[in-house]
Amino acid sequence: MFRKNHLSALIILFACISCNVEEKGLEKALVSINADDMKNHLSVLASDEFQGRAPATPGEEKTIAYLAEQFNRIGLKPAGEQDFFQEVSLVKLTADATMKMDITGGKQKLSFAFSDDFIGGTPQLSDFIRINDSEIIFVGYGIKSPEYQWNDYEGVDVRGKTVLMLVNDPGYATSDTSLFDGKAMTIYGRWTYKFEEAARQGAQAAIIIHKTDAAAYPWAVVQNSWSGPAYYLIGNEISRSDLQLQSWVTTESAKKMFESAGLDYDRITGSASIRGFKPIRMNLKASVSFKNQTEYVKSNNVAALWPGTDRSDEYIIYTAHWDHFGVNPAFEGDSILNGAVDNATGTAALLEIAEAFTRLPERQNRSILFLSVTCEEQGLLGSKYYAENPLFPLNKTAAVINMDGLNISGRTKDMTIVGFGNSELDDYAVTVLKKYGRYATPDPSPEKGMYFRSDHLNFALAGVPSLYPSKGIDDLEHGKEWGLAELEKWIEDHYHKPSDNYEPDIWKFDGMIEDIKVFFEIGHKLSITDRFPNWSPGSPYKPVRDRMMGK
Repeated sequence: MFRKNHLSALIILFACISCNVEEKGLEKALVSINADDMKNHLSVLASDEFQGRAPATPGEEKTIAYLAEQFNRIGLKPAGEQDFFQEVSLVKLTADATMKMDITGGKQKLSFAFSDDFIGGTPQLSDFIRINDSEIIFVGYGIKSPEYQWNDYEGVDVRGKTVLMLVNDPGYATSDTSLFDGKAMTIYGRWTYKFEEAARQGAQAAIIIHKTDAAAYPWAVVQNSWSGPAYYLIGNEISRSDLQLQSWVTTESAKKMFESAGLDYDRITGSASIRGFKPIRMNLKASVSFKNQTEYVKSNNVAALWPGTDRSDEYIIYTAHWDHFGVNPAFEGDSILNGAVDNATGTAALLEIAEAFTRLPERQNRSILFLSVTCEEQGLLGSKYYAENPLFPLNKTAAVINMDGLNISGRTKDMTIVGFGNSELDDYAVTVLKKYGRYATPDPSPEKGMYFRSDHLNFALAGVPSLYPSKGIDDLEHGKEWGLAELEKWIEDHYHKPSDNYEPDIWKFDGMIEDIKVFFEIGHKLSITDRFPNWSPGSPYKPVRDRMMGK
């Protein structure tokens, strides 16, 4: 009995010593994540000199050169096909902003002005686009979803026609949990899906009706996002379709269309959320023509590797997009969209976490890939390219941790996990947050569809378990209501606007630094285990992962 007790005591003692050694090792790494370093990186990445970091511009050249220089300084290995770079071939399309859209066939002719009333462009590689008297059909939310038993295109042929649709999905308008995911947006609510489905249906033009609450951002965000060049991956499906125009209209413009057609806007758009909705021919016709400039350009993902030890052929990926919207002459005065929060913060955090891993006394088991991707703002193109052309096998990739738009408001008691409940990665986040006396919380505004708006999504669609930890809202000093109000205010005032500037005298860095330390520790825990986390049962991404892993 004595020997057994003695042995048990020794096991406990060695375990405690091991834990203490690990914690001391972590502290050496964690201390390297600090506000001064973040400020230095941000002052460069969000500077006017970098011209808003638009893809395929001098701003990109400066950005990726800086990232490569920093990764090299830190001691990471190039992981790209060309040094630190994975080249992404793109087509850059710039539509003539003097275009207008004419709506005829109703009580009165309507003429919509670009930007003020409608905005858009073409996915086609053509020098000139002409749409003449294209019949307009209202197709509700523009969704065809077998799993939700929903088809807004049922019984109508929209080939060669113009489809008009609502943003978000049916569950949002009703909060009915029997419709899709209730108030929480699904992937069918995303504008990217709606245009892609319209293309699959053979439509000539697709128009989304903007509504601030349903879209999760004001019309100004649509204007800023769609008024410059648009980028597409070479060989993408939508450019090979017959879709000539992807467009948005304001709510006011849409109401004018319904009124001209003699239709009740509120009643008909409300009926679009009722199961069994049928498309409505509006007896209106759309006409629009414009010049379109086509350029074939190259952009780059930046990839740096910190190799592991005995499981070096397995990978944890940290992602953050480096791109923003560049310079937009349409803005008077400050025309540079610096993207300081979105996403110079996440990009700088990538460098900080990379350096922290190099400071560990003992190197981690798995390799860590630091991946700064291009064209997130153009529809998650850089991460899509990587997921389709991975530098390392996806079945050897244990997890992805995505960072996009970090906390500038101060420390919080919580951390938002966007898509909380989707995968076993949540358990790692919860464990680390407990160490910091914090808790994990789901997205406070799931109707905004944040899970479908950043780069982790493409890894999820490819089956790789992906975590999107984001800023919390339960402010340590002011509470939840204040924190949520600050977030909403920032979106209203600065999101995708020139005012998203680096403000070192206004920003609070303590919450940001603590969040980055949490991100680091989550990745570290994943890097020293031999487990491959999976998606939760019922997750739409789990079958893909199971097939990939031979289950």
